[in-house]
Amino acid sequence: MTGAGRFIAFEGGEGAGKSTQARMLAAALEARGLSVVLTREPGGTPGAEAIRALVLAADAPDWGPRAEALLFAAARADHVERLIRPALAEGRWVICDRYLDSSRAYQGGEGGLPDAELLALHTIGSFGLLPDLTVLIEIAPDIAAARLAARDLGAADRIGGRDAAYHAQVAAAFARFAQAEPARFRRIDGGGDPQAVHAAVLSAITPLIEAVA
Repeated sequence: MTGAGRFIAFEGGEGAGKSTQARMLAAALEARGLSVVLTREPGGTPGAEAIRALVLAADAPDWGPRAEALLFAAARADHVERLIRPALAEGRWVICDRYLDSSRAYQGGEGGLPDAELLALHTIGSFGLLPDLTVLIEIAPDIAAARLAARDLGAADRIGGRDAAYHAQVAAAFARFAQAEPARFRRIDGGGDPQAVHAAVLSAITPLIEAVA
């Protein structure tokens, strides 16, 4: 199967299962004959991965929200220019684990930066590129805490290891974005088992698949 490329981003708080669902969706699309690029933010290109290490390492400096926003915007600019746009131009599907809305939620919602400033950085660095669809995986705080404890074993990265109040504010910011842009977002309950969540994700993106079939 061939067709126009599509860009799908997975968003949500720590422990929501975004990475698992991104991998499962990529495999499902490939099984349908689509060419898929699975990537992540910050990261996806050598330059962006280097910035990821600067920001997320457990022993990284406390950059502060403005420095974080600038670093993430720089990583995203490289990612968009060198990987995302070329893949879309080739007709491939890009599945990204986090994108712009994570910057808006983490450095904006809880970091306190105005959303307009973060969107301006995105316009400058990445020409305002937005996903065709943003899948927001939402889970209850107690489920998130249990998953993180099992996943990280006390070794969370610098942002993931912040306190529960911080992550509650991040989740609230994601919810606001989804409410404000219902055409771009699909909200998925991530509290079930991975296969059930995957089925909900597939249902959410079916219109995109049918549009290029």
